[in-house]
Amino acid sequence: MGKNRRKQKVIPPPLLPPDVAEEDIEFSDEDLKYVKENTDYAQFVSQIDTAAINKQCGGRVMTVEDKYEEERSKRKTLQEEKGNGEILVDPVDVLPVKTLDGKLHYRTESKKSKLAEADTDEAEKDVLEDEHVLNKSQRREKAKKSKREAKKHEKDLPDEILQEEEETSQAAVLAEVKEELSAEESFENKKNKIAELGMLLLSDPEANIKTLKDMLDICKDQNTKIVKLALLSLLAVFKDIIPGYRIRLPTEKELEMKISKEVKKTRFYESTLLKAYKSYLQKLIIFEKQSVYNQIANRCLCTLLEAVPHFNYRDNLLIAVVRNISSPDEVVRRLCCSTIRYLFSNEGKHGGELTVQAVRLIADHVKAHNCQLHPNAIEVFMSIRFDEDIGKPNKEDEHNKKYKKNNKRKTQEEQNQVQENERKKSKKDMMSKIRDEVSADHRGVTYEPDAKERRKMQTETLSAVFETYFRILRNTMYTIGERTEEIPTSNPGAFGSHPLLAPCLDGLAKFTQQLDLDYMGDLMNYLKKLASSSSSVSNNTKQKNSKLLTVSERLRCCLVAFKVMRSNLNALNVDLQDFFVQLYNLILEYRPGRDSGVILAESLKIMLCDDRHQDMQKAAAFVKRLATFALCFGCAESMSALVTLKTLLQKNVKCRNLLENDAGGGSVSGSIAKYQPYATDPNLSGALATVLWELSLLSKHYHPAISTMATTVSNMNTSQSQTFLSAVTPQQAFADFSLVKESFEPKNESRKLNNKRKRESLPEEAKNVPEIDMVKLSKKLKENFTILRDIKEDERVRMELQSEEKKPLKKQNNVVKKKLKNPKSKKQI
Repeated sequence: MGKNRRKQKVIPPPLLPPDVAEEDIEFSDEDLKYVKENTDYAQFVSQIDTAAINKQCGGRVMTVEDKYEEERSKRKTLQEEKGNGEILVDPVDVLPVKTLDGKLHYRTESKKSKLAEADTDEAEKDVLEDEHVLNKSQRREKAKKSKREAKKHEKDLPDEILQEEEETSQAAVLAEVKEELSAEESFENKKNKIAELGMLLLSDPEANIKTLKDMLDICKDQNTKIVKLALLSLLAVFKDIIPGYRIRLPTEKELEMKISKEVKKTRFYESTLLKAYKSYLQKLIIFEKQSVYNQIANRCLCTLLEAVPHFNYRDNLLIAVVRNISSPDEVVRRLCCSTIRYLFSNEGKHGGELTVQAVRLIADHVKAHNCQLHPNAIEVFMSIRFDEDIGKPNKEDEHNKKYKKNNKRKTQEEQNQVQENERKKSKKDMMSKIRDEVSADHRGVTYEPDAKERRKMQTETLSAVFETYFRILRNTMYTIGERTEEIPTSNPGAFGSHPLLAPCLDGLAKFTQQLDLDYMGDLMNYLKKLASSSSSVSNNTKQKNSKLLTVSERLRCCLVAFKVMRSNLNALNVDLQDFFVQLYNLILEYRPGRDSGVILAESLKIMLCDDRHQDMQKAAAFVKRLATFALCFGCAESMSALVTLKTLLQKNVKCRNLLENDAGGGSVSGSIAKYQPYATDPNLSGALATVLWELSLLSKHYHPAISTMATTVSNMNTSQSQTFLSAVTPQQAFADFSLVKESFEPKNESRKLNNKRKRESLPEEAKNVPEIDMVKLSKKLKENFTILRDIKEDERVRMELQSEEKKPLKKQNNVVKKKLKNPKSKKQI
């Protein structure tokens, strides 16, 4: 036994030195030198078996129990890797089987889950019960119970699902309500914050200037209402705190200089204000392009330009406003036009510099869009004021100069008062210096430039205005010229084919006094071509071409020509016969619903009533044409025509021979013996050979004023020279009798009396007949009848009716022939 115990003892290995990190080990220089010199002696180190050393020196000595546990763990890992669901039986409990190879195999057993074991046990119990205890009836009842339970389970499931859905919907609604409440609370909080920041800035802007950044940050919010409130509140703040001067930032040299605390404070205030104002303008220009913030952004830009036109970045504001002067949005367009008019009428705030810039920008805008803008873009020029007396010396100054010259002569004669004169001169010099200083300070405050600068700016604005006007005239000439017949015309723009022509002509009529006489000839040629533009074109091309001028536009051209002549006191040697010819032809082309009656009345007043020298043949032609015109149109047009007819007859006594009712025409026939109503030239119409038979029809007009006017004109005396003229102008007559202001209803008293007499004579049944609805009657008449306006159209309709009448006659003849052939039909006959 002692020998066996000695054999089982294992000698432990020697202990290794403690583990030390390689970084902590330090080698001396001598050791390194020694290893480098004796490298041959260290070759055996590479042949050492480090694995065996590690096994032996692994630490604790392995016992038999440790080895047994190690083998058991290895077997478990092998079993898990196989994954067949089999469990090795403990080798202690079961003896192994030894194969021929000498390997030991232990018996395995299949692993079963607890649920499977329980199911098998229950199934075995049920089978035993069914076999030994239950009958057939019991089995059936058991099967029915199982089916019922299954159905109940199925019914309970949808109820649970519905309850879950209801719970989820309620939760969603609660979540939405909470979100809305939170959104309202946040909205109110943001509103209060904006109000607090604005009040702080308005109360003390220098101390609270940093809060501008917080208000600008609120403009980045996703809620549109908050952004709009922030923009409007910033507008109110900037209007209040912006100073009355332009801020100039300090240069580098000025920043290097030593300054006081107050100057530092003002510089900081001005720089932060200018930065915040710049960022605010940038945001407004960005929001201007978005449809949601378009109106508010333009409102802010316009109000800033009106309130602070002297401040920094006014050029950017002006560009943004002029860009939207022809916007399709009516609100934005009106805002921009009103601000431009305000700048033109109040030049004292900006010294006239913004007027020049605005006019140039509008001219460039018209050129870029090829004269296809809204008329309001050019109507703005009508509010510009031009001063003709700029740079001219006053009468008082001239009188003072003459008085000074006389004083100088007297002083030269009087040699004894030299000293007094010198004193007076010194006083006068001092007073002149003081006046110059005061005037300079006044100019700096009021932004009023010198007379030379104002004259220069006025010439620049005039050149820009007339440049735009002549560009518009040239563009219209190009569109209605010879090329319009060759090139197919495009569709008119959003504002019409010639939207800027009417305001252009109005502006030329107003500012012709400022135009040089060298350009008057060109202007009259343009107007003459425009007035006679569509008269030389055929009717087919008029229908196809939509870019021809309307009657009202051509009448405007004639009006402008006469206004130009009168403004220059007839200094131009221009024949106006062509314009009279155009008026004579345009009277018949007028249509009340399409053309403007106000322009026609104005042209009748200026061209016919106010004209002093008129030819008798021409006046008679216009009288006859106006009489036919009054017979064809409404009350306002006919009244204005009769008023002009009366003034022409009062001026030209020989034209009153048209009132005579001779069999062969008027007593004065003139060079042309027969009246030609379709003549284009009034001098070639031969109107003196006819009679004003239209007045007899107009005297029976339903309107009493027109009938009385026609009777007074027809009863004028031919021999008596009536020097007085009618006080009513054609414009006043048209305005008084227009359909807008007129509420006249003709009174048919005679018809009412006749109807009463008839009703009294009729029986009681006929009296109770209901009144006829005229609207329904007119509709029925339109459905069954057609209005013929031409002879050719009448012939065509007659031919169609005759062809339709012949067809049923043929059908009737064929039917009669068939009946005669049939014997049954004969017997019946």
